[in-house]
Amino acid sequence: MAMAAWSLDMPWSAVLIMLPLAAAMLGFVFPGRAKVLGLATSVLVVFAVVGLGYRIYLHGALQHSIGGWGAPLGIELYADGLSLAMLAITALLGLAVSVYSTAYFDRRQATRFWPLWMFLLAALNALFLSADIFNLYVTLELMGLSAVALVAQAGYREALTGAMRYLLAALLGSLLYLLGVALLYQGFGTLDLAMLEARVTPVPVVWAALGAVTVGMLLKTALFPLHFWLPSAHTAAPSPVSALLSGLVVKASFYILVRYWVGVFGDLDTAVDTMLGLLGAIAVVWGSLQALRQQRLKLLVAYSTVAQIGYLFLAFPLVAAGATMAWQAVVYLALSHALAKGGLFLAVGNLQRFEGHDRILDFDRVVQRLPLTAGAIALAGASIMGLPPSGGFIGKWLLLEAALLQQRWDLVMVILLGGLLAAAYIFKILGYAFTPASGPQPTHSVPRRMEWAALSLGFAAVVMGFLAMPVLILLGIGAPFDSGWSGP
Repeated sequence: MAMAAWSLDMPWSAVLIMLPLAAAMLGFVFPGRAKVLGLATSVLVVFAVVGLGYRIYLHGALQHSIGGWGAPLGIELYADGLSLAMLAITALLGLAVSVYSTAYFDRRQATRFWPLWMFLLAALNALFLSADIFNLYVTLELMGLSAVALVAQAGYREALTGAMRYLLAALLGSLLYLLGVALLYQGFGTLDLAMLEARVTPVPVVWAALGAVTVGMLLKTALFPLHFWLPSAHTAAPSPVSALLSGLVVKASFYILVRYWVGVFGDLDTAVDTMLGLLGAIAVVWGSLQALRQQRLKLLVAYSTVAQIGYLFLAFPLVAAGATMAWQAVVYLALSHALAKGGLFLAVGNLQRFEGHDRILDFDRVVQRLPLTAGAIALAGASIMGLPPSGGFIGKWLLLEAALLQQRWDLVMVILLGGLLAAAYIFKILGYAFTPASGPQPTHSVPRRMEWAALSLGFAAVVMGFLAMPVLILLGIGAPFDSGWSGP
């Protein structure tokens, strides 16, 4: 009983930010201990998310004023079902990446990776808990700079080129977002999301802010045709970093866009939602075709991310037509995609270490020689394709149902075609995994925990399909999709 009371009194939202932030700073001061600090923090973050979830389960959406100063003067942290779902996926994927990274990086690389990864984790947690638009900008900057540094840490030319391209895209996206923040503050005198929702009216300053925020977040989310930075960044980055970029970083900017669109811009009569749906549909088809053409596995998985991101934007025209359930569908799809794509990128890292390359045509009997990694690809691929009973199937089924109810046959065709194309490039990987290479291939051992980390994420993506009702109930806490962002 005392333990339960202690758990309820703990400010878990602040802990989720301060814990990885402290680990990052200590990792820079004590580089020899960075790996232990990072791994321990990843475990503790999982427990902190459980603690926060227990409080939200008992009391509903929670609000925490830093230093006792609430909005509009102070900084407030806010957590509802949507925030908790994003925090939970971040914690689970982060733990798997941390376990994987203990074997992936050598000692010299680890001293750079772990502090940067902890900064990224702190930024992600803070972003999902932020309740005002300027704090979202601060967390975006910390997230972007940490992610760019992680991409660049390999040090070779392609890594630096990919990191520089990513940096320019991230800075431009942040500047556009900051412009939108300045316009909204100038027009309505507040940075708090709930207050903005109550005050915003369809005036020119709001249309300008809508354009700036939307384009900035589309650039960071890598929606077609603003995806130019993503393939090179993924190709150059170490596999654990690619898993974080695809699984979490691009989802964070999409999360911000959803918060704005549900709350601040939710009542505006605009044709932007139609444009977003169109770009999403093009991304699904074009990204899938590009993935199918690739001969390098990591580039294939990177273009798959471009395609899967497109699905998320199909919700905008559906919601505008009255199908609010499309928000739950794409959030569910985003959660499942984070786990599946994280597992795929970790599996790619295993294959690169084992084979010494990622050329799909030259894979040598991967199924017989790395069965756990092959299993991770199969399970994660099932969710990417949308096969039952995976989480990807549930998300796409809900999205398909919303499209059918609105009689959007064009979107129905895109969803079905995207699933077929995803099956084609996933089976392309698995097909060559069964066949011997044309000549003898030198191999290297892969630590077992790297294989298990990839397999656990693939398995989790499938298990998500059995958790549809609990996850949908969770997403209803605080009614984030009914009336926008509101306090408890």
